[in-house]
Amino acid sequence: MADPQRPLPKLHDLDTRPFWEATKNQELKYQQCADCDTVVFYPRRHCTGCLGNNLIWKNSAGKGTVYTYSVVRQSYHPFFRQRVPYAVAWIDLDEGPRLVSNVVGVEDPLRDVQIGMRVQVRWEEHEELSVPLFEPEP
Repeated sequence: MADPQRPLPKLHDLDTRPFWEATKNQELKYQQCADCDTVVFYPRRHCTGCLGNNLIWKNSAGKGTVYTYSVVRQSYHPFFRQRVPYAVAWIDLDEGPRLVSNVVGVEDPLRDVQIGMRVQVRWEEHEELSVPLFEPEP
């Protein structure tokens, strides 16, 4: 029997497609309004600050801080069931966006993940895209 696969986003969504297509090249992108400078994440067609549509794509260096997190100890999805316990965190990227991801590369997420810890992106590669995960900075 094949190993369970991570559920992946669909690339047909017009708002998020550029984000996911960029991950194939291990680029972590976000939007910023050219009119009011509001940082916009998750990707969309309008600015959340001024409601304009003059959004530009920018690249993040992939470094940030754990804003908050939760440790999942039980999962019914076959892919995640094999990985418990694991940390799901809100990550504040240095450029301003806040996104949700997993903190990986820790021995025990109950002990090793902390609010305020510095993290950097680590890519999980798939055929059509890569998933941005985060690990502690060295």
